[in-house]
Amino acid sequence: MEMNTQTTEPNTQDCRALTRRDFLVSTALIGAGLAVGPLLGTASSAEINSGNDNRLRSGKNKMKARKLGKLEVSAIGAGCMSISANYGPPADRNQGIKVIRTAYEKGVTFFDTAEVYGPYTNEELVGEALAPFRDKVVIATKFGFDLVAGGLNSRPEHIKKVVEGSLKRLKTDRIDLYYQHRVDPKVPIEDVAGAIKDLIKEGKVLHFGLSEASARTIRRAHAVQPLAAVQTEYSLMERDPERNGVLKTCEELGIGFVPWGPVGMGYLTGKIDVRTKLDPKTDLRSGFDRFTPENIKTNKPIVDFLRTFAKKKNATPAQIALAWLLAQKPWIVPIPGTRNIDHLNENLGAINVQLTPADLREIETALSKIKVYGGRMGEIYMRDVDQTE
Repeated sequence: MEMNTQTTEPNTQDCRALTRRDFLVSTALIGAGLAVGPLLGTASSAEINSGNDNRLRSGKNKMKARKLGKLEVSAIGAGCMSISANYGPPADRNQGIKVIRTAYEKGVTFFDTAEVYGPYTNEELVGEALAPFRDKVVIATKFGFDLVAGGLNSRPEHIKKVVEGSLKRLKTDRIDLYYQHRVDPKVPIEDVAGAIKDLIKEGKVLHFGLSEASARTIRRAHAVQPLAAVQTEYSLMERDPERNGVLKTCEELGIGFVPWGPVGMGYLTGKIDVRTKLDPKTDLRSGFDRFTPENIKTNKPIVDFLRTFAKKKNATPAQIALAWLLAQKPWIVPIPGTRNIDHLNENLGAINVQLTPADLREIETALSKIKVYGGRMGEIYMRDVDQTE
């Protein structure tokens, strides 16, 4: 938060063209949240320690709760992926544990990971970090890739096998929210939902979720096993869920929505510019259209507006981006990710940014005049996105 997405698996030529390492690196991206990793620079101490975060530190404004279906979580969650993979080399393990535990101390109760992040190492990290207070948090993880043979695999027998590994790595006896990471076109979604229904009966899973699923797939799955949440990229820069019926469907069916990439994969923090170097060996964004030097420069008006607007609200651009998501619907729970305590404080400070109807109109009017350049992800990742009508 989970990145790839497709309605078809890679063809044979694609599979031959990818090494095993390429596969593990590529499939590891996303579902989950967003990292303002070490390559993005650091917000100034003046920004981070200004009004909003000072209130968070002092406890004057505590984290609020929201509902994903019937599952109660903190209004802002933590995407844990970037600590271990995909947005630069893995962070030091002790640092990762410290960030996760600090998030919990500051009121975060919702933590997002996946077996493919690492692979496996992020689940292990999350399990260790949350073990002391396991019963007070909600852990979300994901299945759907075959990390041995490659490609997508949501066959029921595979799901029931890999859940055991996730439970072990997470040091728990149940997964609070179990997402299908990417829709597998070879397996009817009803069969997937049926497998999760069985796991819920066994007590190994408590709630069901989908990642990067179309409105039609969401409806079909929900009819077999009610969904608690749908996870998809959504931000001020990426608003497809408003146009493709996913948000509308979630609202109609009472399903929560979890945006990954809530600060534009780091771009909306204002810390990325044409001088930013993304390592193609460790950072998947290096292959995405929006992160070419040309598009980083061309999309700058979005960040310029956020900087100007943020000053009026005594906030940072990242906090405005997160506050905007929180203001869209009461059942939206963004999951920004970071490996940095200062960035964590900045992200959580968004809970104190109150956007009025006039503020939201101003943002909407300004952004309606600004074109976003570059697609969501590279072609290989978009092939896994379920875009069925």
